[in-house]
Amino acid sequence: MATEKIYKQPSTDMLVEGVRSGDRAMIGRAITLIESRSRKHQEKAHELLDRLLPFSGHAHRVGISGVPGVGKSTFIESLGLMLVEKGQRVAVLAVDPSSGRTGGSILGDKTRMEQLSSHDQAFIRPSPSSGVLGGVARATRETIVILEAAGYDTVLVETVGTGQSETMVSDMVDFFLVLMLPGAGDELQGIKKGILELADMIAVNKADVFEKKLKQAMREYKSALHIMTDASPNWHPPVMPVSGLTGQGLDDLWSKIELHRRLMTESGEWDERRTNQRLTWLKSQIADRLLDDFYHSETIAAALSETQNKVVAGHTTVSRAVADLMKLYHQ
Repeated sequence: MATEKIYKQPSTDMLVEGVRSGDRAMIGRAITLIESRSRKHQEKAHELLDRLLPFSGHAHRVGISGVPGVGKSTFIESLGLMLVEKGQRVAVLAVDPSSGRTGGSILGDKTRMEQLSSHDQAFIRPSPSSGVLGGVARATRETIVILEAAGYDTVLVETVGTGQSETMVSDMVDFFLVLMLPGAGDELQGIKKGILELADMIAVNKADVFEKKLKQAMREYKSALHIMTDASPNWHPPVMPVSGLTGQGLDDLWSKIELHRRLMTESGEWDERRTNQRLTWLKSQIADRLLDDFYHSETIAAALSETQNKVVAGHTTVSRAVADLMKLYHQ
């Protein structure tokens, strides 16, 4: 009997109570529930989120991106430990939409952030290995709701630093931080204009290792940012030197992030950004749900293979094939 109780699926009441009390095991089970694509589990997940939503929205959501090899894990652990020492409860979410195909690097984040992951006031969670950008976006946004309802003060959302994941993460955070390395001359060639437009700050990491290149790198990053139009009339993205390894510059960096929060709150942009994010979430969920429904349609499943063969053989155009499939779907 005791064994049955241990493995019994917790009720919604138990999950709500566990999350609100900060029970890490129950927080983990709540997140696993909302990550599930099972329609049966989704009904329960909707109920859970509805009950937790009134307790969410208070955390400082910070997105962190950076080029491969920039030292994100070391930086995030140092930042997280500093915030914990300041009395905050910190959660880290690692977003990797490619993880379903390659296994990604995120599964190593808990081992790379050993000190932070073992701290009572911290919680680290990799993204689901669905390999589907929309699925990862949905799960990450809803995980933030759970973590905020559990009382975490700061949620750090890490992204892999390539592709669409930057835009996805910037649409769910209050502040978007881009980590770069010194040696800007070469790196600026590979920086997409899009990621600079998203950045609320560029932090030049490993400042302790590349002291000679640091000043030049900061000048070049500042010049690159000056070409861009600021997203806010009240904020120009600063460029700051930091070291995740030694902790150099982390206090100043966090002070700037808190200043951004104050300025955005006073101007009303904070609430406006959160409102726009909810609307973006709504639209993305509609698109995600429609796509899921489309591919689960028996009529579409029966016609899809033949339609694909016609397109491959050149017997019909892609636009005609899509129009025919949509006609079937609406029937």
